[in-house]
Amino acid sequence: MVDLIKCIIIEDEPIACEIMQDYIQDIQRLDLVGTFTDALYASEFLRNNIVDVVFLDLHLPKLSGFEFLKTMKNPPKIIVTTAYHQYALEGYELDIVDYLLKPIEFSRLLKAINKLDKEFESQHISSQSDIRQEEQFMFFNVNKKKIKVRLNEIYYIESLKEYIKIHLKDSQLVTHFQIGEIEKSLNHLNLIRIHRSFLVVESKIEAYTSSSVEINGEELPIGRTYKKMVFERLEKLERKFEV
Repeated sequence: MVDLIKCIIIEDEPIACEIMQDYIQDIQRLDLVGTFTDALYASEFLRNNIVDVVFLDLHLPKLSGFEFLKTMKNPPKIIVTTAYHQYALEGYELDIVDYLLKPIEFSRLLKAINKLDKEFESQHISSQSDIRQEEQFMFFNVNKKKIKVRLNEIYYIESLKEYIKIHLKDSQLVTHFQIGEIEKSLNHLNLIRIHRSFLVVESKIEAYTSSSVEINGEELPIGRTYKKMVFERLEKLERKFEV
């Protein structure tokens, strides 16, 4: 959760704008850095200033609120403020934080800010997790040299009896390791044993059939004795992301 949330208001109705300004002044963690009567002026401001959240009216002169939102590549968080409920679905399809119907009660605005806090907190946790994953690495012995490999760059591992070949996006390296040993060492990477000769990183699977998985443009066979376990893992992964 951020300590101070920088926000702007885009609202062409003076009374509605005044109400929002008063509400924002009463919420200490909000820092109002600008108010605008149309989206074009706001767009110019956003090109040169970092803002965490926009309180956005939909019915604006020249450019509607949603048209404005669609023009932005990386918009700030958006909380819609409008008198019209019929645009709510479109709003959520555009990934807004909340949809506030006028006249807006102070308690309803507080609820929206609490949702905003949760999104920032979730975003922070996710980014910290990504950083930790990027920082993880191991050194592998390759031709009398220790080579550093970032673990998030591993796509799959191939067994060569007493050795393994580690496949990265654009290169491979061979090191003295048995595939069972590396499976235990890297179990936090969510590896799937699809064949006695192949370990794949679950998140790197691009496609699969009844007999193979595709990773980084390569088709790897699914061993007969591994099929049941592999498909259970893949089906579980699919269900996780079902809408």
